[in-house]
Amino acid sequence: MRSIRKVVILGANGAMGSGSGAVFAAAGIPTVFLARTLEKAEAGRTRAEQLTKGKANGISCGTYSSDLGHALADADLIFEAVSEDPATKREVLALIDRLRTAHSIVATVSSGLSIGGLCAERSEDMRRNFLGIHFFNPPTIIVGCELIAHAGTDPGVVAIVRDFLTTIVGRQVVETRDTPAFAGNRLGFKVLNEIAQLAEEHGVAFMDQLVGPHTGRALPPLATIDLVGWDVHKAIVDNLHARTHDVAHDHFVLPAYMQRMIDQGYLGRKAKGGFFKREGKGADAQHFVLDPASGDYRPVAEITPAPPAFADKMKAAIKGGRHAGAMEVLCTAEGREAELLRRVLLGYISYGLGLVGEVVERPRDIDRIMGFGFNWAPPSVLVDAIGPGRTIVMLERAQLPVPHAILDAATHQRPLFNEPAVDSGKFFVAA
Repeated sequence: MRSIRKVVILGANGAMGSGSGAVFAAAGIPTVFLARTLEKAEAGRTRAEQLTKGKANGISCGTYSSDLGHALADADLIFEAVSEDPATKREVLALIDRLRTAHSIVATVSSGLSIGGLCAERSEDMRRNFLGIHFFNPPTIIVGCELIAHAGTDPGVVAIVRDFLTTIVGRQVVETRDTPAFAGNRLGFKVLNEIAQLAEEHGVAFMDQLVGPHTGRALPPLATIDLVGWDVHKAIVDNLHARTHDVAHDHFVLPAYMQRMIDQGYLGRKAKGGFFKREGKGADAQHFVLDPASGDYRPVAEITPAPPAFADKMKAAIKGGRHAGAMEVLCTAEGREAELLRRVLLGYISYGLGLVGEVVERPRDIDRIMGFGFNWAPPSVLVDAIGPGRTIVMLERAQLPVPHAILDAATHQRPLFNEPAVDSGKFFVAA
């Protein structure tokens, strides 16, 4: 089997290029950072060294105009990490195709573009050796990774890259089919955008408090969108709305208030603010929350409601090490807030496990990418905590599709989550 002994990064000055390159270099792989200028490539190297606290050794730098041909001559893996724009990527991939040696592997880092579409006009040898790798940002911290072959990818190439990512680079690799946004972002952004839609009616602070870490996620959903960036969020959900036509189609419609804010330059933490914004620094900083109806910001302390009583009971159960107890509280709680939270979590379970067969092969694949990529409680963890039979009843009551995996777990009376080395309680935080 061919081995990967040298990696060349194109677009090494970007966040994903430098972050991915940091992972390769920290694993001891000689890595070349290329950008349009030497200054940009060196800036990428500096960032990689900072991300790994000096462990990203063996990085050399160059430019497309001066060093691309020489760098690609003996590259085993050519890692294209330019901006998430199909036209830009195709232009760079055409250049790679002209200069690469036969049998070198080419990977595009993408969060959801068609892998087959990006290489459709490339040479037969490049198409056979072409696939997608979706690292989650920042890749030096998040170990979940999607590996995406297109219809013409050589299965042997998939095996080489999977082995490299798993054994050398330390990734938790999930193979997905070449479908819009793959698995993690398709499910994750369905939930994130649904919460953004609900925030227009129920309020930003209310929704982030309701669907907080106690429901099995590292960060509340709207704060997550602010961290990702509103422009990135828009690109992903717009792509999903245009290219998918399933039960989640309406959940991929970007809220009109978000589009208005984006048009005014509000992009989350990266620019001006998003659902939340902070003014000032340190102890004197003031925190504000968005009113979607007016587009104005109000002090967080004035607009944040008291948490519902059942949420406090869920947190108490989690503090006691009983995430299943927290789900029991949710299942039996009464009132508008509890019904709304159940609707969100049941939608996550139904849609996530419903992607099995279309996007991934097994329920374990969905579970692993949500657990290791998003740091969210995997759908199967929630099913086990609620109970498969009870989950079926609740899904039917909510008029949501019941995935085959849940029916199978209920029939055979066995747990659905199958990761013995993973403490499923780690996904729940009583914050």
